Amino acid sequence: MQRSREVKKHKFQLRGCKALCCSCRLSVSSSSEEAESSNSDRFPTISSIAHAMVQERLDQMIRERREARNEERRRIRQRETKFVVMVAMEKSSYDPREDFRESMEQMIIVNRIRDAKDLRSLLDYYLTMNSEEYRGIILEVFHEVCTNLFLYCKCR
Repeated sequence: MQRSREVKKHKFQLRGCKALCCSCRLSVSSSSEEAESSNSDRFPTISSIAHAMVQERLDQMIRERREARNEERRRIRQRETKFVVMVAMEKSSYDPREDFRESMEQMIIVNRIRDAKDLRSLLDYYLTMNSEEYRGIILEVFHEVCTNLFLYCKCR
């Protein structure tokens, strides 16, 4: 019985640390501690308790680091993912310049568009959804709207 315990202990020492805190073979106890522990295997040695505490702390640090990385990835995905619903409708207008201005201002404000990438997507949307004759007006109005909205916000 005692021989099987010694064999198991020896295998554990050769196996090394489970928590990857070290790749060395463990020296769990000294010879005097080993003699004492053979008398009473119910009580773990100080070094095995210390090692278990180190393993637990390392496991905790690894979990915390993984959770922090996952949280950061989630935040990045949420920032990058923006769903903007736009509905195109046919409209005849006496003042297309003013209509484009109102529409663009509403889209930027309501959808909280601030990033250059999102503004570019909005401009592309207006250019593709309208005929070529309005492209010059769309570009001018878009420039005016962005200048007014974003310069006003930076000055405040």
